[in-house]
Amino acid sequence: MIFYKTNNEIDLDIGNRHIVIQRRYEALGAINDLLISIWFLIGSFFFLNDSLIQSGTWLFIVGSAQLIIKPIIKLTSLVHVANIYNRQCKEKSRNII
Repeated sequence: MIFYKTNNEIDLDIGNRHIVIQRRYEALGAINDLLISIWFLIGSFFFLNDSLIQSGTWLFIVGSAQLIIKPIIKLTSLVHVANIYNRQCKEKSRNII
């Protein structure tokens, strides 16, 4: 476990686990961003046709709801990494005693 401090930020390197966790959440965030853009793009095209305006509105609502998911994914990843860090600290303290 290694700490790096740069520009008032602390980067915690907890080995391979950290990389795997970070990539999983980044992939989840990228998929979420892609879906948001698809909903808004299709919804925009739907507004060009009067009969599809209601469907377009629903796509905008879905896209807006997914914007709420974005920070939840980020917070979940931070909590996940913090939990692993805390577990490793506890294991190290047990091994020292």
